[in-house]
Amino acid sequence: MSVQRFYFDHNATTPIAPEVLETLASCLGQVYGNASSIHHFGQAAKQRMEAARRQLAVLIHANPNEVVFTSGGTEADNMAVLGVARAAAGESRHVITTAVEHPAVLGPCAQLEREGVAVTRLRVGSDGVADPDDVRRALRPDTVLVSVMHANNELGTIQPVEEIARIAGRAGVPFHVDGVQALGKIPVDVEAVAIDLYSVSGHKVYAPKGVGALYVRRGTRLAPIAFGGHHERDRRPGTENVPGIVAFGAAAEAAGRNLTSECERLTALRDRLENAVASRISGVTINGSRWKRTPNTSNMCFEGIEGEALVIALDLRGFAVSTGAACSSGAVAPSHVLTAIGLPPERARASMRFSLGRGNTAEQVDALVDALEGAMAHLRRISVHA
Repeated sequence: MSVQRFYFDHNATTPIAPEVLETLASCLGQVYGNASSIHHFGQAAKQRMEAARRQLAVLIHANPNEVVFTSGGTEADNMAVLGVARAAAGESRHVITTAVEHPAVLGPCAQLEREGVAVTRLRVGSDGVADPDDVRRALRPDTVLVSVMHANNELGTIQPVEEIARIAGRAGVPFHVDGVQALGKIPVDVEAVAIDLYSVSGHKVYAPKGVGALYVRRGTRLAPIAFGGHHERDRRPGTENVPGIVAFGAAAEAAGRNLTSECERLTALRDRLENAVASRISGVTINGSRWKRTPNTSNMCFEGIEGEALVIALDLRGFAVSTGAACSSGAVAPSHVLTAIGLPPERARASMRFSLGRGNTAEQVDALVDALEGAMAHLRRISVHA
């Protein structure tokens, strides 16, 4: 008998929205020119690509000329962190970030250290939120970049980017924000907040994988991390993924239309999930801030179990969830985000992330709670007899 399946892992990736899939398919079949070519087919591709650039720019309140398309959020983060640090003059250079960043930021920071750049990784509180005053105290005369994510991929925690932007701006230091988990979930206004660089990814907002973008404020110095042609205004060489970009544009436009209503709907579903779990399953705590987070994300610790075992038990019952970041799947070490907020390794390993999306309903949430209750009872029973 087949199992009915429900998806609660939208922070890892999202299904392609029907209207986005339709746009993608039509573009793949009809818009096959190279956007750098001057003939009819090339210019048709360029027009579609520039329309998508405008759609994304509207969603983040940017000038379209400041949007650089990439292969995804990881490339956008690398372009920002490595590009700004390497473009800075002087023998001594210093970068500030936090201990809960995505590996797409922490990885290039580690590479910069190998190149002789000093990196400060700020601690966060038990709520997962960084203290802007810690950023102010960490600033040095040779600081060349501050990089702090907008929303955390595991906790959903929203960082105080407005305050950090003011601190970095007064110090004359470029400010990069990894906005991959914020786009389409909470309002983003790079102009009002005075952000210098902002990374986004298509597959987190119901577009296909393999496309992302980096907002680069005009005047921001950025050294190249790849070399070749003069695409994307000399920011990023390589023939553009026009169908992916056009699909990303369609997804961005759809996200902007429904942002407020979807935020309210997902908040209600997330609260429904947490309240039901708290009332029906003992030994459950919520990790991180309950208030300063994206509307779709809940990270819970289930005392006395192994997270991987619960993932498998829920999958057998038809529910897709995660123990944390998809990039860390298979890793033996506990989540660096959860240990950074003070959880001991055994509690970090007993934690689960539930990330809701457009397809989830109240009925699905209730079914998930039933499955959780059954799975937890089973796992705790066998652990007692083990």
